Amino acid sequence: MIDSLITLPPDDPNAVFVFGSNEAGIHGAGAARYARVHYGAQPGIGFGQTGDAFAIPTMNGHFSPLKLADIRTYVARFLVEASLHPERTYYVTPIGCGIAGFLPSEIAPLFTNAPANVRLPDAFTAVLTPPPTEEVRS
Repeated sequence: MIDSLITLPPDDPNAVFVFGSNEAGIHGAGAARYARVHYGAQPGIGFGQTGDAFAIPTMNGHFSPLKLADIRTYVARFLVEASLHPERTYYVTPIGCGIAGFLPSEIAPLFTNAPANVRLPDAFTAVLTPPPTEEVRS
């Protein structure tokens, strides 16, 4: 989903690009490569913040998708980190929905309790936002 990548606001020095990674921190393709080239993601760091980028693993070190339960654990750790740094704004890409092959409907619910400083991609927001209900007239 390289076409849906987020460009950080140039006027926000506390903006952080959040991308899907592999546990080995090999940022060679997709959003991970973009994070390495443009936002300072460091090779060898599969989880956490380096530069203006935050890696959340969705694949293992052998480039196979992680189990959803493992991704849930990494997302939960990220959400704790984000809540500890309210001065930062975290712009999440559709992690896991590119090379790892997950659907937004599988990944978005992991971000249900994201703090206010976490900005989710439209694909996740669409899953988490219930459709408007129509009033029934009697």
